[in-house]
Amino acid sequence: MFLENKNYCGAMRPRIQALSTRAYENMVGVIMANPPEENAGCSCAFSPICWDEDGNCVDNTIFIGDELTSKIYYAEFDLERLRKYRSSEMMGNTFRKVKAYSELLNPEIKAPFIRD
Repeated sequence: MFLENKNYCGAMRPRIQALSTRAYENMVGVIMANPPEENAGCSCAFSPICWDEDGNCVDNTIFIGDELTSKIYYAEFDLERLRKYRSSEMMGNTFRKVKAYSELLNPEIKAPFIRD
C-alpha cells in the first residue's frame, strides 16, 4: 500500500531510528508529530545527547508515542545542558566537508529516483 502525503511511522521503525540518528549527528533536538491511526502514529522526540558527563552511552529517546493515542505530547529540552554538550562533543558541523555536498544540492533527479 502506497501512503501518499503522510508521515506514517507506525510500521516504519527505520524512520524513527533515523530521527534519533539525525538528532545525534546534527546535535539538535528532533520532534515528529504523527496522526493517531493504525500503522501511522508513533509521534516521538529525541535529544542529541548520547553520552553523559562520564562518557557513558545514554538513550537519547525522550518519548515515542503509540499509534492510536490522540494526545498532545510535550517534549522538554534542557537548553543549558544541550549547549554544554554541543561545546564539547565532535558532531554538529565540526568535521563537515561542505564541498562534498554540492551533488546532493543538485536539483536534477536521476534514476533510480525518478517518480511519475
